[in-house]
Amino acid sequence: MIKKTICLAFVFVFSISTIFAQKATPYLTEPSISPDRKEIAFVSGGDIWTVSATGGTAQLLVSHPANESKPLYSPDGKQLAFVSNRTGAGDIYVLNLETGELRRLTFDDANDQLDAWSRDGNWLYFSSSSKDIAGMSDIFRVSINGGTPMQISADRYTMEFQTAPAPDGSIAFSARGISSGQWWRRGKSHIDESEIWLKTGESYEQITQRGAKQNWTMWSADGKQIYFVSDRNGTNNLWSQPMKGQAKQLTNFTTGRVLFPNISYDGKQIVFERDFKIWSMDTGSGKFAEVPITLRGVATAPIIERVTPQTSELALSPDGKKVAVIGRGEIFAASAKDGGDAVRVTKTAAAESFAAWSGDSRKLVYASERNGTKQIFQYDFTTETETQLTTIGNDFSPIFSPDGKMMAFIRNGRSMMVYDVVTKQERELCKLYTDSPPLIGKRSFAWSPDNKWIAFLTYAPETRSYTNVSIVSATGGAARPVSFLANSNAGTISWSPDGTYILFDTSQRTEDGIIARIDLNLRSPKYREDQFRDLFKQENPRERPTPNPSPSPSPSPVVSPTPAEEKKSNEIVFEDIRQRLSVLRPGIDVGNVTISPDGKVLLISASAEGQFNFYTVNLDELATDQSARQLTSTAGFKGDAQFSPDSKEVYYLENGRVQIVTLDRREVPVFSAKYIPRAGHKQLIKQWNRLLNFFKRSFILFAFPKRVG
Repeated sequence: MIKKTICLAFVFVFSISTIFAQKATPYLTEPSISPDRKEIAFVSGGDIWTVSATGGTAQLLVSHPANESKPLYSPDGKQLAFVSNRTGAGDIYVLNLETGELRRLTFDDANDQLDAWSRDGNWLYFSSSSKDIAGMSDIFRVSINGGTPMQISADRYTMEFQTAPAPDGSIAFSARGISSGQWWRRGKSHIDESEIWLKTGESYEQITQRGAKQNWTMWSADGKQIYFVSDRNGTNNLWSQPMKGQAKQLTNFTTGRVLFPNISYDGKQIVFERDFKIWSMDTGSGKFAEVPITLRGVATAPIIERVTPQTSELALSPDGKKVAVIGRGEIFAASAKDGGDAVRVTKTAAAESFAAWSGDSRKLVYASERNGTKQIFQYDFTTETETQLTTIGNDFSPIFSPDGKMMAFIRNGRSMMVYDVVTKQERELCKLYTDSPPLIGKRSFAWSPDNKWIAFLTYAPETRSYTNVSIVSATGGAARPVSFLANSNAGTISWSPDGTYILFDTSQRTEDGIIARIDLNLRSPKYREDQFRDLFKQENPRERPTPNPSPSPSPSPVVSPTPAEEKKSNEIVFEDIRQRLSVLRPGIDVGNVTISPDGKVLLISASAEGQFNFYTVNLDELATDQSARQLTSTAGFKGDAQFSPDSKEVYYLENGRVQIVTLDRREVPVFSAKYIPRAGHKQLIKQWNRLLNFFKRSFILFAFPKRVG
């Protein structure tokens, strides 16, 4: 198969039609000091600005609909390097400040984090996860004249980031922890703890011990001392440390955070961000103060924020012609084949999730938090109207029945509910025990092909430890367990198209995931000998007798056409169903499982050799090879895999991009929509507080702070 990419560039647009008002307080971030210490470049509103190092009125330098970030002056002050997402996740560009010439230097699929210029101005150092696994980043450098980036440090399975070239050619950098991507986190966390290392030639030397964030290393002019940011005393502050001495705290902030510091090449001045303002510190005297800045300028075009790397969900319509995605908590839809501009379905500050199409591919249902808890809403594309379907409880994971007449969903993690599309009434089918978002996936239950049953994953009600499958009638009644495994974990259920069996993934904490199959009725085993015997049952057309001619028939009355044959219903035989569970071990750590619409292929998401990819298994019992065949081979995290209706394509998300594995050629659609930042920020704080304050007294855990902000 050939892997093609649908580059769905999810774009949020908001306009700035007037000059920034003086009374407004814009965000000022990521400062860089010029070599002569006379000018500061910084980012505001996704554009790059410059201002006198003493403060004053800032002027626009780089304005583009995309987001620009991390400006860095070259040692001679004639060029400015920065990162822009105008071409995707984020690539490095260099601007000639004298001629205005702009050149792109990197072309990675992953986001490139610009770190520093080499002292001679011939190289740019950056970190990227494009060549490592599971989002781990390595250190690279690229010539300012272009070319292939070279790996400088690439310890597999280890985060390496924020490089600082020393005057003697060695490099210092941060390693371990995830603070390069989680720099925004307030307060200490063990997963953010990092170390500073020195690489000279091929040898490594640890400079600081772990135990706190230690980021953004900078060098003194003589190379005898480093400066960095650490929260070892509880709050992000600037520190210095001689190469053979003890660290010393330089700033003494108890609130706010020191972020994105940058030192002049002569080592005399450091500029940094704090509370969305620019600050400056004299390294000789140790004095620091805020730089007073006002903005004067107007963007040349509406600001566009690309949220492709943040796309969290994908839903392919049953007819295979449309896709719906969720980016930044908003739902968008577009053509699966032709792309084009996307339709923005939701326009609220609240987060939407669990998007699913109706059987006729004309409606979307989804959970929305606009009223404080998750409730189910429906959008009708034919009438362009939104309707709220549920009003009580924490409702999530809506899935339509195959005939589209019912919609099942989970309420509060304790009830399996059904909503009747015609009567608009809901009813409880049965009790279950499961997690609530974000600890549960989208496919923890499945409808039978004949619309009569729902199979769902549930904890054992007595212990709430083992996870197994139960089945309940769509008309209600007692749920009946159909698997009896002593395994804690399970994530997805897939019901075979012919209705005869169920597949689900299952695992124990220390073991690889496997696939369990439940045969719902008695079946006879198949043998290859039967295939050979069947060859002799075929009728030979040459020996077929010629029928005698018959007289012309008399006219017959017109009859009504025979109604279409309904899909065959397979009755479930619950007796001894415990004995009809078998296990498939494909030799990989199984994640989610999906059966193709034609029932011939099983798609598996799995981890193998440190990478998360998709695999396929032939479901034909008589196939000569039923081993897992690798379908994708990239390092990015993947999810939401779905077959096209003809079972020939697989749509999925990888690092926030919609991709397909297909034999057909696809064009590139572009998504665009409007976004109101302030409302979105308020909703993020609400969600964060809700997650932080979740606890049960029986867990014997500490309670998180009541407010963040």
